[in-house]
Amino acid sequence: MHDGLVVVDKPAGFTSHDVVAKLRKAFGQRKVGHAGTLDPDATGVLLVGLGRATRLLRYLSESGKAYEGRIVFGIATSTLDAAGEVLDQRPMPITREDVEGELPRFLGDIEQLPPMVSAVKIGGRRLHELARAGEEVERAPRPVRVDRFDVVAFEAGPYPEADVEVECGSGTYIRSLAADLGTALGGFAHLGSLRRTRVGSFTLAEARPLVDIEADPPAAVLPLTEAMRDLERVDVDAEQAQAISHGVSFAASALTVHGEGPYALVGPDGDLLAVYDTRGAALRPAVVLAAAS
Repeated sequence: MHDGLVVVDKPAGFTSHDVVAKLRKAFGQRKVGHAGTLDPDATGVLLVGLGRATRLLRYLSESGKAYEGRIVFGIATSTLDAAGEVLDQRPMPITREDVEGELPRFLGDIEQLPPMVSAVKIGGRRLHELARAGEEVERAPRPVRVDRFDVVAFEAGPYPEADVEVECGSGTYIRSLAADLGTALGGFAHLGSLRRTRVGSFTLAEARPLVDIEADPPAAVLPLTEAMRDLERVDVDAEQAQAISHGVSFAASALTVHGEGPYALVGPDGDLLAVYDTRGAALRPAVVLAAAS
């Protein structure tokens, strides 16, 4: 069984689950999962874990993300993106300066209403399942963080379009940013297209198209240590490695660490042994990958 991370350049027309299904077949194993859903029409970086890497996906899901998108003004859709049906439309002869003037209100720590087409669960059911059944339920706003929201190109007209770049924290809905920006400008907007360019430090530069991965699956696998490269790395000796394989906790002073963690603990042979968290004055195991001997 393969253990590691695959950085996929997801094509349009595939759900994230479709990608997982294709990689299960390509690698001949069931233990495959993804970190951070991309909508079917969206493209770009999708991180897929194989084998033991599936136990590490939460650390990848929580990473910051970057996107390139196109916002279409004056048209509201049922899904807040181009896949939905048009609910209303009205010409919006706005300028680039108008758009850029509203962007600061969407920066920093803000609250967003999860769209009905999202994977958020309410009452044990995902919102997109309820939406497909024709139901709309009350949702509570959720805190998200937007670090960058810039217009990089603008096409004027009765229904202007703006190409934007966004850097944000986990859980941010770009389609909601688009729709809310339209509202702030006194009209409507939806997300015309979306491409994820980065998850953590994993960028499009190292993402592989599905067809390339299927042609040579092993060549696409990054080792477990590389999968956790965004965590602080702590190298341990053989004696500590043995203790880690048994899930032993350490006093924070026993290992040279900085910050609050989590930490990627790496053995003398360069293999990832575990991920530890700081709890009080102790370092405790969150995920142990090394087999005890």
